[in-house]
Amino acid sequence: MAILTILEFPDPRLRKAASPVTRVDDTVRRLVDDMLETMYAAPGVGLAANQVNVQRRVVVIDVSDTRNQPWVFINPEIEILDDSRREYDEGCLSVPGFYEKVDRPEHIRVRALDRDGQPFVIAPQDLMAVCIQHEVDHLNGKLFVDYLSPLKRQRIRMKLAKLQHATA
Repeated sequence: MAILTILEFPDPRLRKAASPVTRVDDTVRRLVDDMLETMYAAPGVGLAANQVNVQRRVVVIDVSDTRNQPWVFINPEIEILDDSRREYDEGCLSVPGFYEKVDRPEHIRVRALDRDGQPFVIAPQDLMAVCIQHEVDHLNGKLFVDYLSPLKRQRIRMKLAKLQHATA
């Protein structure tokens, strides 16, 4: 396994939509393992493949307190079950150090393949539901900062650019 480099906003590669996985094989499982290692090391609770510059529809998540209950979502599809919404504080490994409130659907259903290519369906709640929506946004080339006002987004962009320049 390997720790992968996480792309940071405003890297244009984060805006590319990921392609569906056509076959779950050892290459995809190795990607999943590397993504989990990267997510845990960061540390984070979710990671989409395009955040590590792999344009495939793969997401890993672990919202457990013990950090030993990983979920793998390959080709995830979200269905919104009703109009209820909830605001959550969100952060992102690609936007390090920033947390902002984002309003998202509260009740969803997710269909995906697991790391062995087996289909499954879940109806997650709370942080898991938020995390899945956040990561699927990544797969579609969208970041949580896109839900913010242009002014907030620009401030974050400028602060990150300043930090990136200082560490380069």
